[in-house]
Amino acid sequence: MKVLVIGNGGREHALAWKLLQSDKIEQVVCVPGNGGTATMPGCKNLPLAVDDFAGISEYAVNNDISLVIVGPEVPLAEGITDYLQNQGLMVFGPNKEGAQIEASKAWAKALMAEAGVPTAKSAVFTEAAPAKAYIQSAGAPIVIKADGLAAGKGVTVAETIAQAEAAIEAIFQGQFGSAGSSVVIEECLVGQEVSILAITDGLTIRPLLPAQDHKRVGEGDTGDNTGGMGAYAPAPIATPQLMARVQTEVLERTIHALQARGIDYRGILYAGLMISPDGDFRVLEFNCRFGDPETQVILPMLETPLEDLILACIEQQLGNMPPITWKQGAAATVVAASGGYPGEYIKGKVITGFAAAQTAGATVFHAGTRLNAVQEVVTDGGRVLNVTGLGEDFQAALSQAYAGIKSIQFDEMYYRRDIGYRVLG
Repeated sequence: MKVLVIGNGGREHALAWKLLQSDKIEQVVCVPGNGGTATMPGCKNLPLAVDDFAGISEYAVNNDISLVIVGPEVPLAEGITDYLQNQGLMVFGPNKEGAQIEASKAWAKALMAEAGVPTAKSAVFTEAAPAKAYIQSAGAPIVIKADGLAAGKGVTVAETIAQAEAAIEAIFQGQFGSAGSSVVIEECLVGQEVSILAITDGLTIRPLLPAQDHKRVGEGDTGDNTGGMGAYAPAPIATPQLMARVQTEVLERTIHALQARGIDYRGILYAGLMISPDGDFRVLEFNCRFGDPETQVILPMLETPLEDLILACIEQQLGNMPPITWKQGAAATVVAASGGYPGEYIKGKVITGFAAAQTAGATVFHAGTRLNAVQEVVTDGGRVLNVTGLGEDFQAALSQAYAGIKSIQFDEMYYRRDIGYRVLG
């Protein structure tokens, strides 16, 4: 079968890489893809925008595409699944109505309240003045979130009331465009975050391996939030006992609440949790797609064929699938970023060292890369590469990832040197 993967990041490279391990997959086409997918055997790029629904549909119909997998949240929120399904195509990813669970934090909060999903106390505002008044009464620290999609950068953990008010002003003054038409203000939870990605056919929902991301740009989890500077799986803090609670109190309650609203949700449901020091948890947010960089550590551990899971979801047969099987050990990924990220950075810098990284045992997933006119791989984004290691334990996986990233070179490359510090003790 031929599969079309929509997106251009490390997540999409990892999806294509995993699919091509199956002898059932003849070809993967990435739209628009990146420098890694352009050079991977069995894969090719199609230079269309992710919101060119008509162009994507025309290509898929005319080129016998059997399955479309949507990577990013934006086309899902804009209704790409609905559009392509109306053209007779099989699509993995929730419809526009279901994608609201990520596209609107206020919508997701209301759904969690209906479902009885444990989450932080919050309030929603469409104007700055009442939002600031709420902050004055609630105090700091407090969390300010742009309601809509802001590429993972619309959240401010304000340590003071002044910081909170400044964040509110920035949102309502257009820092995140239409994503900031309203704000969600939440109590500040403390603990460790963990990512629970689950796969669902709208009736049955099964968790994948729990992963832990490193969102801050600086070592020791300092500095600005990013899309993620590294990750590992399985996250030990998500114990079997905690995962059993997540299954019943989060995943199943959420699917039932979606059903009650008449939403047929098929795809990934990704719950970001905060686990408190006493072991309790709250849901911080939901996402409607594979996480990035979590996918780059989850898929290398997956033994069950990915296409089997995806087709079971589309055909609403997940409940008849055998248990998902996983490799033993651990996976870890380290992000190589452009200097200046998550602020301003320069693109177009030549990247070398891929062969040496592979010799070190690492797998390199391209994120912000492209091929230049002379077919060199160059930087084309803030997060440039995900260098992933596998091992019998976290020490081995991280050692392999860091051996790989030390082989990579491009001007002003930056990466955190403490990914996995929690699991290394």
